[in-house]
Amino acid sequence: MSVCYRLASPDDGPALAEMGRRCFVETFGAHFPADDMAIHLERMFGPGGLPEELKDPAYRVRVAEEDGHAAAYLKLAPMTLPVPHEPDALEIKQLYVLAPWQGTGVAAALMDWAAETGRADQAPAIYLSVWEQGARAIAFYRRQGFETVGIAPFVLGTRTYQDPVMRLAL
Repeated sequence: MSVCYRLASPDDGPALAEMGRRCFVETFGAHFPADDMAIHLERMFGPGGLPEELKDPAYRVRVAEEDGHAAAYLKLAPMTLPVPHEPDALEIKQLYVLAPWQGTGVAAALMDWAAETGRADQAPAIYLSVWEQGARAIAFYRRQGFETVGIAPFVLGTRTYQDPVMRLAL
């Protein structure tokens, strides 16, 4: 498996949106109502979602590719989660890894990039929210040095869930 890493550009919008949509459905599709999933997928990956965010210089997206196809990406942006946090903190908005690349080190490499980027920006910490039932993801973030520091609402379609917020001190 030969994976290459690079920063995404606005031209990557359609391909990354499709990859993100696929990953979200693979990971969460069986756990949430279909109508709420459809609303969420359109909001996150439709034209006003990820493709538009790639045009915003406040968002940095690192892509892992194999043979020119996205296998994973991490989206890093200013902190917006509604929990107490330090000024200039960053937030991982999404870390999506397609199933064939899970457990291969791709996610860890993307997390290393996020931490290096945060340190270069002199950010005091990086935050993220994670699905409360995502035991594998929570365990991965703990191995990366994240600690649970709160709870934040996560809207999926017409429903609001309460997800753990985790913090990595830089």
